[in-house]
This record gives sequence, structure tokens and C-alpha cells, in this order.
Amino acid sequence: MKAMVYYGANDIRFEEKPKAQIIEPGDAVVRMIKTTICGTDLGIWKGKNPEVAAGRILGHEGIGIVEEVGSAVKNIKKGDKVIVSCVSKCCSCDYCKEQMYSHCRNGGWILGYMIDGTQAEYVRTPYADNSLIVLPENVNEEVALLLSDALPTAHEIGVQYGDVRPGDTVFIAGAGPVGMSVLLAAQLYSPSAIIVCDMDENRLKLAKELGATHTVNPISDNVAEKVFEIAGKDGVDVAIEAVGVPATWDVCQDVVKAGGNIAVVGVHGTKVDFNLEKLWIKNLKITTGLVNSNTTEMLMRAIATSSVDYTKMMTHHFKFSELEQAYDVFKHAAEHNAMKVVLAFE
Repeated sequence: MKAMVYYGANDIRFEEKPKAQIIEPGDAVVRMIKTTICGTDLGIWKGKNPEVAAGRILGHEGIGIVEEVGSAVKNIKKGDKVIVSCVSKCCSCDYCKEQMYSHCRNGGWILGYMIDGTQAEYVRTPYADNSLIVLPENVNEEVALLLSDALPTAHEIGVQYGDVRPGDTVFIAGAGPVGMSVLLAAQLYSPSAIIVCDMDENRLKLAKELGATHTVNPISDNVAEKVFEIAGKDGVDVAIEAVGVPATWDVCQDVVKAGGNIAVVGVHGTKVDFNLEKLWIKNLKITTGLVNSNTTEMLMRAIATSSVDYTKMMTHHFKFSELEQAYDVFKHAAEHNAMKVVLAFE
């Protein structure tokens, strides 16, 4: 089968690999229909995860048709169209019993990381009964790609951990795929204002189309001043950091009100300044986390009845054979006005 394979920092190759096979009784093999590229895949490509073994197939998002199931699989059958969750969960370990599936002792985020992933014609999925979700006919296939990772991450780590409530003012630092997914998920809770901050005017334009009430560009605006002008002098109820760099963390610290919440969704690779001398008195809740995918099915039902056009997130379309081109476009997203790319298998 064709697959995108990692061999080390800045070295990925689109090549032939042996077809995925059942290894454990709880496994399924899925023939992929559509997949996509995540910012985490770019990070691996750039060498940010040296623990990833050379020869690993990348990818942890996608939908497909179940080709084969192991002898212990009960709820998933051959021929089912399924969403492949980015998190594999055994549902029997201590972490799984607490619904902290990202920390599953036997799974967690392993696809495209510790085991071969979804950027291939076939993928082996462990714990298939728990980690594959049958896709209803009323959910768009491309939107379903967002349910593999981006939307559950945004909802659980951004919106739920940030405790967004009806009438809240919400600030989102970053309008990339995750920040835009936070924007979509936050609307399920009816906040009074959603302020999206980014330096890319094209992304801010899309944010307004997807439901942002206000946008801020740090190139032309004093972000804190504009946020206070919109939300009031005390600041916002919830600040959600969706980039993973010191500058966006800093602005979240600046604009959140006393008693508010800062939810960190962005993947941080460098140290940040934690201004505890200013924050200790503010009665803040600050959260971090990795997606548990315990709200994926709820989100799937919500999307099915939503009036928001989630397909606007899918800005570029490629054949799977054009995966190398898709990586180049996604790597240089600003130049191509790219948000999420869709890779369709021929």
C-alpha cells in the first residue's frame, strides 16, 4: 500500500509499505476513504518528536470502510463506514475508567506516533470497538474528518476545560485549524461574544464567516485595548490559547478577567513566562490537556443539525497520490490560504 513515511527530521517519503494487518484480536483494518494533515504531523516532520521511530507511517485522522475485524471485535463489522479517532482506548485501565482516554495505558495518542497511522491506503486500528465510530449518512464525510481530532480537541480542551457558558465573552488566540475549531465548538454554548485574534487577515475573514463576533489583528491593533473595548474593562470570561507560542500565552494572561479561565490548547515547544505575581490574586482556573475523544459522538449529533457550514474549514482538496503536494501546501498554509486539506483515496 502507498503511505507517507517518516524517516527523521525533515525527511518524509511517499512510498510503498506492506498492507496493514490484524495483529491483536481487538484490531480492525480500515480501508481509508479520506484523510487529512494535522499540525502535529508537521511537528513530527520537523523533528519536534524524536521519539517517533524511523519508518513510521504518519497521520491520525480519517474516515474509511472496515475491511477486516479481529476475533474479539463485537460492535464494528466489515463494511461499516467509520471515523477513525485519533485516540485509541482500551476502556479497561485506570485512566480509561476516569475517561482520561488520552492517557490510556495501552493506547492513547498512538496512531501516526507510536504505531502506523492513517496517511496510508489501509490502517490497523487497535481497540476497534472503542476507537472507531460508525458514520451516519447525514454527516458530511469531509466534516467527519474534523471529528477525528480537531473538533473534539477544541471542544474538550478549549471549550469544556475553559468552562464556556451562555452569555460568556470568549477570546481565542489563533485562527488556525484548532483555533477555528474552538470557534465552532464554542458556539454550541451560546457565548455573547467570540473574539478571534490572528495576524492573517484571510483567516480572520473566515473566522467572521464561521461565527466570530469580533476579530483582532496584532499587526494593526493593540490586542488588549481592543479586547477590553469589546468585553469591558475587566476582560473576558474565557481566554483560549490555540497556537502554542509565548506571545499568545502572554495575551491570554493579559485579557482574562478575575474569576475567569485560561484554557491552553496549543502545543507548546518552548518555555513561557507564567506571571504568577499578577495572576495569583485573580482567582483564575488554568487548564491544559490532550484530547480524550469522549465527546466525539455528541459533537457528531450536534453537527448533523447545525446551520453552520463546517465545510468552509476544508479549503484544499487533493488526491491521495498528491500527498506530497498537500504537505507542501499545508506547511506553507499562509501562502496558500490553507486551513485544512482533504485527501481523497482514488
